[in-house]
Amino acid sequence: MTNAIVQVRSGSPAAGCAVQNVAGHRHASTAALLLLGGMVNMPVFAADQSSTIRDLKQLNVEDLMSIEVTSVARHAEKLLGAASAIQVITQSEIRRSGAATLPEALRLASNLQVAQRGAYGWAISSRGFNTDLANKLLVMIDGRTVYTPLFSGVYWEVQDYLLEDIDRIEVISGPGGTLWGANAVNGVINIITRSAAETLGLQAEAGAGSLWNKFAGVRFGASASADTSFRVYGKYLDHDNSVLANGSSASDNWHKGQGGFRIDSTDSAGNLRTLQGDTYQLREHEASGVTTMRGANLLGRWTRVMSDKSDLALQAYYDWTKLADTVPALVLGGTQFAPAGRLRDDLRTLDLDFQHRFPLGSAQSIVWGLGFRHTHDVVSNAPGLAFFPTKLDHSLYSAFLQDEFRLRDDLSVTLGTKLEHNDYTGLEVEPNLRLQWQASAAQTVWAAISGASRVPSRIDRDFSQAAPPYLALLQGRSDFKSEKVVAHELGYRAQVSPSLSTSLSTFYNVYSDVRSTSITPVTVLPFFFANNLAGHTYGFEFTGNLQLMDNWSVHAGYNLLQERLHVKAGQIDLSNALNETSDPEHQVSLRSSITLPGQVEVDAGLRWVDTLHNNNGPTPGMVPSYIDLNLRLAWHPNSQLELSVAAQNLLHDQHPEYGFPNPNRPEVERSVYGKLVWRR
Repeated sequence: MTNAIVQVRSGSPAAGCAVQNVAGHRHASTAALLLLGGMVNMPVFAADQSSTIRDLKQLNVEDLMSIEVTSVARHAEKLLGAASAIQVITQSEIRRSGAATLPEALRLASNLQVAQRGAYGWAISSRGFNTDLANKLLVMIDGRTVYTPLFSGVYWEVQDYLLEDIDRIEVISGPGGTLWGANAVNGVINIITRSAAETLGLQAEAGAGSLWNKFAGVRFGASASADTSFRVYGKYLDHDNSVLANGSSASDNWHKGQGGFRIDSTDSAGNLRTLQGDTYQLREHEASGVTTMRGANLLGRWTRVMSDKSDLALQAYYDWTKLADTVPALVLGGTQFAPAGRLRDDLRTLDLDFQHRFPLGSAQSIVWGLGFRHTHDVVSNAPGLAFFPTKLDHSLYSAFLQDEFRLRDDLSVTLGTKLEHNDYTGLEVEPNLRLQWQASAAQTVWAAISGASRVPSRIDRDFSQAAPPYLALLQGRSDFKSEKVVAHELGYRAQVSPSLSTSLSTFYNVYSDVRSTSITPVTVLPFFFANNLAGHTYGFEFTGNLQLMDNWSVHAGYNLLQERLHVKAGQIDLSNALNETSDPEHQVSLRSSITLPGQVEVDAGLRWVDTLHNNNGPTPGMVPSYIDLNLRLAWHPNSQLELSVAAQNLLHDQHPEYGFPNPNRPEVERSVYGKLVWRR
């Protein structure tokens, strides 16, 4: 984990401060809320051997385009007809990728920018703005939002699951604010896990390698009755240090334990009930000290299905996270402004969400919903890193309405908006207009205009570096406004033939009131966050899937991203509009999956990432472009056993993927590990 939520870096006298590293962490231990009465009635548990070789079958191209997704319209629809730039990472792709954690699995979505920052750190974004304080991507796990209100971003090393229990990951590039609200500015990642009924039986896995010192996981699922199933799981990871450019250790090893449960029940009246929860504990080492994170959550969901066009859903979750982070001494130009200390953050979140979908006549479908979220945040400040007030309660109220109506059999329009009221900026309006043309049974053309907001986080409004009585160098401002985007999109998706599918999405996004670092003309210090940037981005995203043979499939992806931010006339930004973008202009990926006779799997993933430009205050920096290769070889001697070897980053001994050039920038090493999975 990084040691400071914001580091002050030396540069020219007018630009000594720049936002560089978010370091906080989330932790929790126990949580309790939510009673779903009558859900569980557990007499004798009957295990079912559902995890057989059937679960290991790879989907062909036609199957992929027929997958039902829910993140675009808040109800199930086929991927082929979804009017959005969406990609789906399937369970088979996750398993065959050799990924050990969720961030590694997200490399499979070619519409994401994914960079490893060291042994445990990750930078992940969509359509740009992949900075240390990346804040324009909404991430959910089974409907539970996992970003932190400290900086509206995600602690990626904390977010994890037993990967074989993930059903799919839906990745939308482009705004999703109308349905999902704040932070869904440039994209949405929706991680959807399997129901308990789909994970019956026992599964155990273990492995080790050159960087993964050891890892293990176990899951047991069973049926409590004809309509109720449950599972419990546990997972442990222990990762070695990454390295610096000179080959020495970066001293950033980490280990983590996580466990949880899920219970699902159904009845003949169309009621589906889910109760699930997780708890975790993580410990990260850094040169300046140790960061610990603990966390727990509990989620309940009730769904009533009246027909294939009408349903109700009510969801509630409680999330408790706790961080203890070592903050190094605040030093600028050889002068110490504040001594080292420890930042602690205790965050509790209660979230309620209701949704109703129903038809209106024969040509319209209405989806509407209400939401409420309350956060209670308590910070214990370090001398060099502080938030004021140290205790903060915030409430978020929301309502959305979306109307999908057919103009004719092959042409439909979706119109909707979300209204959100938060305690920082008041009312936010996030509208959406989409047009979908079913050019043929196998072709969809869509266009959209959307508005979305990134509401202020605590770092924008309440942050101070350092805390009194020490001189503050950088502060948030109480008048910081929401960042805005108006996105224009045009896309095409087609099942060209039974063996070939493709998707192309273009976009032009206009941003206003983007975060800047400004200066007080009279006092100079402290610098402060303002909304002095504006600009636009544009580009396109291409994906293609080709079934070369029944047992051989290939996936290709290409992204182009152009970013044009500038300082507003008459305003100041100490980083000259460089600090909010840290993204490659071009990105290419190519994956191959082959199943050979004897149940042998061979998977390869090649990726090329263009030069990544970043900054140190007003000073441009860069991460050189690189090309790298991952390989995985697996054998299934029978339906219960899987043996695999995965090798990552094969084309370099080591290379950087993120960060400003300096002797302390971690680099990613070549690595290999072996894994054994037993299912019964």
